[in-house]
Amino acid sequence: MKKIKVFILLALALAAVSCSEEDLDSKSIFDTSSPERNAFETWILNNYTEPYNIDLKYRFEDIESDMKYNVTPAAYDKSVALAKLVKYLWIEAYEELVGQEFVATYCPKVLHFVGSPEYEKSGGSMVLGTAEGGLKITLFNVNGLNPENPDAETLNEWYFKTMHHEFAHILHQTKNYSTDFNTISAGKYTGPGWMNITDQEARQMGFVSNYASTETQEDFVETIAIYVTYTNAQWQSILNEAGEAGAAIILQKFEMVKEYLAESWGIDIDMLHNIVQEREENIGDLDLGTL
Repeated sequence: MKKIKVFILLALALAAVSCSEEDLDSKSIFDTSSPERNAFETWILNNYTEPYNIDLKYRFEDIESDMKYNVTPAAYDKSVALAKLVKYLWIEAYEELVGQEFVATYCPKVLHFVGSPEYEKSGGSMVLGTAEGGLKITLFNVNGLNPENPDAETLNEWYFKTMHHEFAHILHQTKNYSTDFNTISAGKYTGPGWMNITDQEARQMGFVSNYASTETQEDFVETIAIYVTYTNAQWQSILNEAGEAGAAIILQKFEMVKEYLAESWGIDIDMLHNIVQEREENIGDLDLGTL
């Protein structure tokens, strides 16, 4: 019995040696070749991925979308136009103020374009944009963009207020703001009930928009996004709608936002506002079709 065991062990050892001495196939099972890129994808590589570490996805991938909604792919020409607008109005605005390294470090790593808004299958609500954990921002209704006549107010409503809003979330989740902000409107937040009040009603309560009344963090980032993307006249209109009491609360929040951005990130929100507004005035001069 012992001899049989010895023979078996010897056979296994010889088999192991013979296997280890076999020549391995030098060809990798993984495809290491560079993917074929069209002109737009090469432009994305040079203008988004390499300088800012952003993966811009414009081709439809169902795994990137919420299956609860019916959506359509983004058109090629509209995607080109929006990619150039995002670079000019958002990425380069921050880069002009705080530098390329800041943008590459803190910006979302995936930017996802979808052709239509997200419509619930039941025919209910419509979604303008989403963000996932500070890593990905999805912009909807790309096919609604008019590259021949881009309008700043429409661009802000559909795309850029969302971009600034979600980026502000990334910033405060990285370095939190003072909890003193949370006490300013304590007891006034509406939660899901924000949809049941108008912007004017919210402003009279001390919020820049009805969505800002959801909870403290949304209040904080909405204040940033609206101030940056709205013109001086539009911002003043918000304060006028708010009335004396509401405007005082909004301005108190704004001063805390301004202090936070300056002390935590070296961002002067007034300068950022001015940069964005100047760039928006020049969008008519952009060539949104040529790569």
